[in-house]
Formats: sequence, C-alpha cells, structure tokens
Amino acid sequence: MKYELVVVVRAKRGLAMAHKVKGSHGRDCGQKEAVALAEKYDNVYATIGLHPIHTSKSYHDVSELGVGGKEFTSRGEVFNKAIYRPIGVSERVIAIGECGLDYYRADESTKSLQVEAFVQQIELANTLQKPLMLHIRNPLPQSSSEASAYDDALEIIRTHAKVQGDVHFFAGDWAMAKKFLDLGFTLSFTGVITFTHDYDDVIKNAPLDSILCETDAPYVTPVPHRGKRNEPAYVIEVVRAIAKIRGEDFEIVSRQLLVNTQRVFSIPI
Repeated sequence: MKYELVVVVRAKRGLAMAHKVKGSHGRDCGQKEAVALAEKYDNVYATIGLHPIHTSKSYHDVSELGVGGKEFTSRGEVFNKAIYRPIGVSERVIAIGECGLDYYRADESTKSLQVEAFVQQIELANTLQKPLMLHIRNPLPQSSSEASAYDDALEIIRTHAKVQGDVHFFAGDWAMAKKFLDLGFTLSFTGVITFTHDYDDVIKNAPLDSILCETDAPYVTPVPHRGKRNEPAYVIEVVRAIAKIRGEDFEIVSRQLLVNTQRVFSIPI
C-alpha cells in the first residue's frame, strides 16, 4: 500500500528506532498481516495478541482505526493458542499483546472473558519467553463500578507471569506505577502527554531506564500535529515532552529511551 510505505519511510527518517505494529484484533489474518509487515521492513517489528475489548460480543466502534477508519463491531473472539503460537515464534514478533483488561468499555459479563484471554496470553508469553505488551484501562470516571483494571491485572500478573514487559499507554498514578516497576515492567507514554499534565508526576518520578515512548497511532496525535492522523514518526514529539517534563536534555533522554526499547524487546537499534 502506498500509504503504508510512506508512513514507514517517514518513521525511519523521523527517529531512528524500531516501530511496532500490532495484530491485536484476534483475527488470524490480522496477526499474519502484522508479522508480514514486520518481515517486509527492517525497522518494523510486530506484537501479536487478542485485545481485551475484542472478547465482547457487543462493542461497536464507528472508526476503529482513527480518522478515516472503518466501523467495527466485536464478535466475542476467543484466544486460540493454535493460531498464535506458530506466528509468535517468528523473530520479528517481539511481544505478546496488546493483552490485558479494559473496563472502560466493557460490561460485567465480559470481564471474565477478558481475564481468561489475558491468562492464556501470559502463558503463551511464558512459553515463548517473550515480553508482554499490556493494555489496561479503568472504568469511565462517572461509572458506578469501583473495580480497578490495574489492580486486577497486577493480581493476574503476580499469579501467572514469568516474564516482564511494558505497560502500554500507562494512565495510572505514581503509587500504581511503582507496583508495576517493582515487577520489572516499563511504563509507556503517548502523545497525550503533549496536551495534558495528568501524567507529569509519574514521568518525573519514574527512573528514566523504566520509561518507553510510543504514539498509539492512529490515535492521540501529539502537539503540534493535532487534527492529523497520527503516525510513528510523531514519536519524536513524545520524546521531547518527556525530556521537558523531566527537565533533562533531549539527546540524553532520546538515547536512553532507545536503549530501553532494545533491552525490553531484545531488538537491535
């Protein structure tokens, strides 16, 4: 695809780091497409997994892939190890996920399905000795639910995980951050930190070697590109924001984030 090539080239020119594509929709074709893309470009790697919201039979997204994306309705997908394991052995697959718990958009009946899929993916990560890419999201603030997806995920990880990984799009407070750091996980931040101060406390307090950066493209486009479709090249704006929040030199922060990425995912940078 023309757009695909342009985005990969811009990503490579914008910041010399590996970019992850996710096949976390659970469909066999989605996983294979993610790995095929990673095998096509030398600076692209894949993560494969079943996103927790895809276990629902009723979730509807009018634009699943952001601006210009297609409508999507989940269909109650289940994690099938027979599909994932043969794909997961590829050296271009650097993590299992996004996997985890999403209480933001899930009803109570879906939570047990999310837990089951999460545990199965942790077990696959243990078997393949690959890190986890965690997706954890709490209920809506106005929700009557007092459940914490972060607390529930921590309990599952402590019980089942023999590997570490990264907490994608971390949105907890410093107290919660420390619990994941104590287990050896890194915390990843997106373009949202360029237009809100909600994450400043965690970014300031977390050791620099425990932080990763990402775009979560095509969502949460960072300043100064708000209003455009997000893409991997914009990750440099996230790095700038992390350096500014911490009051540290951009080059030092950028270099350390690359080292962190290499360490967590065992890839050359």
